[in-house]
Amino acid sequence: MKAVVVYESLWGNTAAIARAIAEGIGPEARALSTAQASGEAIAGVDLIVAGAPLIGFRLPTEQARENIRKNPGNGPAPDLSQPSMRSWLAALPKGSGRAAAFETRFRWSPGGATGAIARGLENTGYRQIAKAQRFIVKGKYGPLRDGELERAKAWGAELARLSKAG
Repeated sequence: MKAVVVYESLWGNTAAIARAIAEGIGPEARALSTAQASGEAIAGVDLIVAGAPLIGFRLPTEQARENIRKNPGNGPAPDLSQPSMRSWLAALPKGSGRAAAFETRFRWSPGGATGAIARGLENTGYRQIAKAQRFIVKGKYGPLRDGELERAKAWGAELARLSKAG
């Protein structure tokens, strides 16, 4: 099974979750940034898992990313060098594999990013096989809540099982 976990990550938390999910899926899975997940890297995939942080109560927009660029705050510098998940989804070629969506967020955050991610995947032909997951970040820049990496790895293993079964 060819599987990729594609992520947009500004402060490293979403990337860490993506790597844990890929580890749970198995040795054939790769975690790729939106910059890496194009062309041959995603050609013929059986499973795409895609995730991004929740910014402004939704999947980050280009305007939100520009605001972060202009006003990065007092934390670590954000990585804005990769394409947004929105732009990656807009450029995703048609496919026929399975999919799942995830996000990183504060525990109390309203809204969500997973709905937009799932719709983007479904619009290109990828069928959702599991309920989207939300992984919790303790502060604005992290770290992840204790146990989230283990939960991500377990979810990856569940996605592998569901993908092989269905």
